[in-house]
Amino acid sequence: MYKKDRILRAETRSWWEQVKASGKTPLGMLGVGITTVFFVLSVMGLIAHTAGMIKNTYAVIITVILFPSGMFFGLLLVPLAVFMGRRKMFAGSLTKEGFKIDLGNYLHRKILLLVLVLSVVNIALFTTVAYQGYHVMDNPAFCGLVCHTVMAPEYTAHKRSPHASVDCVECHIGPGIGGFLKAKFSGLRQLEGVLTGNYRRPVPTPVEDLPPATLTCQKCHSPEKYFGNIKKTSVGFSNDNQEKPIRQDILLHLGGRDPVTNSMQGIHWHAGHGLHIEYQSLNDKRTKIGAVKMIQADGTVKLFTKGAKSKNNLLPWRRMDCTDCHNRPTHIFDDLVGRVDFGLGSKKIHPEIPGIRQDSLTVLQKQYGSRDEAAARIVEDLKMLQEKRNGADFVTKNDKAITDSGAFLKETYLDNIWPSMKITWGTYKSQIGHRDAEAGYGCFRCHDEEHATESGETISQDCGLCHKMPD
Repeated sequence: MYKKDRILRAETRSWWEQVKASGKTPLGMLGVGITTVFFVLSVMGLIAHTAGMIKNTYAVIITVILFPSGMFFGLLLVPLAVFMGRRKMFAGSLTKEGFKIDLGNYLHRKILLLVLVLSVVNIALFTTVAYQGYHVMDNPAFCGLVCHTVMAPEYTAHKRSPHASVDCVECHIGPGIGGFLKAKFSGLRQLEGVLTGNYRRPVPTPVEDLPPATLTCQKCHSPEKYFGNIKKTSVGFSNDNQEKPIRQDILLHLGGRDPVTNSMQGIHWHAGHGLHIEYQSLNDKRTKIGAVKMIQADGTVKLFTKGAKSKNNLLPWRRMDCTDCHNRPTHIFDDLVGRVDFGLGSKKIHPEIPGIRQDSLTVLQKQYGSRDEAAARIVEDLKMLQEKRNGADFVTKNDKAITDSGAFLKETYLDNIWPSMKITWGTYKSQIGHRDAEAGYGCFRCHDEEHATESGETISQDCGLCHKMPD
């Protein structure tokens, strides 16, 4: 009897009375409470963020992402409570009162004005916070620190690269809203992998679905710019000669569009206007090339293939662009020997210490269990090697020089090695030149005199195409 009377009383209530009654339910009050709390926090966070009072990346994420998300969740609970309450109040009724707004009714006008004002405030706040959140998610610190374990190596390398001032999104996200949404949905999948620990170690390269260079690199760089010949000097040392550098000069024929002949020359000939080069790789790393197709400006097509191959092994055709040679333009990891020789040349590793070059190479190649262990042990391990080589008295006498050298080695290790991500020396190789030709990297993937047309024309391996010794 009581339940029937309650339903009858509910059916006689006005729409607004029913909404107010529903809003006073535990769910409705929870929604109002959550919305109020996170609204205040969002406003305070936005003010602090705009004023530059918040510097920590994690704190920024909380203020521009977590707080507004909590507020939005609370707002969703309020209409949900109203909907559930109205369904309960109208249970068993065939004459449900519809939604009506009577502008002649003072109470309705007051409520409508309140709703409009709160809507404007909420929309303004959401728009501002969304704008700030958009810029936060574009920041390299967001990419590098939120997924710290996975992206820390790339973030660390990015900070010391020639493109350190270029945001991640400039190269990794295509233009327009389509590119942005695609990247964010991909980011959600990657976040799931980070949370579950289901991600590949190390992060595989090359990056799939990277926007073409015409939309990224060539916004700042022009492959047709004429560089001519550029002198490159390499400096190295040996274990027998730690103090006198071995220098080698070579001219790189970068070329470009010759201002006299108006033709593309040198290494950058590959990116000449009107020239279209495609290739089919035999593996995901693009270190084995099965076929190369060159389409010239006049429409002439040349197809170069290498040996007997199965079409099933060939990956789809890919148009060659800047990243096929400059595959590490930003996330550059150091070369082990090159880094030690740099330390000797810059005196960060003291070259007058006997055997320091070999001991430095030994320490940097040691298999430490973690980065923390390496940071704690490298200096002492260097001293132990020196003690075996030169004696305890020598180490005591030259303690500062050996300690300084060890500090440089520790910095070098922490810039390049991540045991948890299985990143060590040579994990990420460069496609520029032919230093790692034996592993399938560099120019000789195609320039091997083995890719040939049906008429017998081959892709030349002539050294003079790219460089020559200076006069």
